[in-house]
Amino acid sequence: MPQQSKPAEDAPAPLLAVTQGDPAGIGIEITAKAWRERQSASLDPFFLIGSAREIGTQLGALFPDIPIAEIDAPEAARAAFPRALPVVALDPELSAPHATIEAIRLGVQFCNKGAADAIVTNPIHKKRLYEAGFDHPGHTEYLAALTGRPGKSVMMLACTELKVVPATVHVPIRDVPDRLSRPLLRHVIGTTLADLRSRFGLEDPRLTVTGLNPHAGEGGSIGREEVEIIRPVVEEFAAQRVKITGPFPADSLFHAAARAQYDAVLCMYHDQALIPLKTIDFDGGVNVTLGLDLIRTSPDHGTADDIAGKGIANPSSLIAALRMAGEMARASRLHSHD
Repeated sequence: MPQQSKPAEDAPAPLLAVTQGDPAGIGIEITAKAWRERQSASLDPFFLIGSAREIGTQLGALFPDIPIAEIDAPEAARAAFPRALPVVALDPELSAPHATIEAIRLGVQFCNKGAADAIVTNPIHKKRLYEAGFDHPGHTEYLAALTGRPGKSVMMLACTELKVVPATVHVPIRDVPDRLSRPLLRHVIGTTLADLRSRFGLEDPRLTVTGLNPHAGEGGSIGREEVEIIRPVVEEFAAQRVKITGPFPADSLFHAAARAQYDAVLCMYHDQALIPLKTIDFDGGVNVTLGLDLIRTSPDHGTADDIAGKGIANPSSLIAALRMAGEMARASRLHSHD
């Protein structure tokens, strides 16, 4: 009813916390470029968490026309954002790797306290963090630990045309069949459906599932995973009146007519999901972490050390991540008032 959406409509624009990422990469540069395009890209207000010294040095060298506004609290970013890039400065004594880690921790803290509506993370360089004592497999696992949701998160890659969720992520191809299980698929499907409703505003989401093998196994003649693992889980959810279909051959699921039939696709492994998405929108892909108690998006690329400091990095994926974070925050507000 109209009165249910009114509280979200009357609320201020979502406020987004952006982490600096690895300072040797392009995170600070693309954040500055995103701020410069804030009006043309219709971005919600955001603030950057990072080393004031590093941010000042990089912007001074690359974009001396972009002013910086150091703020003491996230809410101050709203007033500063139209005229300057708001920055929550970290302890200047922190080393670069520890500043990267602290920016993530602080961004999560702001979200947990309601001071920010979402966190948008710039890329990190895991090897450099490991050398500094970082003891999590990656960015997502650290976020999950900070939110008290270890082992619960699910990765989605999204663009305007397509949303994909890989059931297994950074797993060697030879190990994928052994990693697939009914409990795993139940968790990934359940998490995806829940966040499509609560974070993307889809009341009755449509999910399609790929097979693992060519031709989705052809009834078990080219592999048994579809028959023994994937189809039984799909049928379990379908019996609960969930709009879920599959498993289907992956090679026929990503053309335009097929994409019109679903809201997201659950794929069995990393490249099965990412190749079509990056083919459709290489620069606009967004990494979304599902299953957390906060909204997290990230550009779908790495630190790009080879072009860092040259002023040529493309901010499109970060801009898409900022835009999606704002959209998810608005949908989450509406869902919470239903």
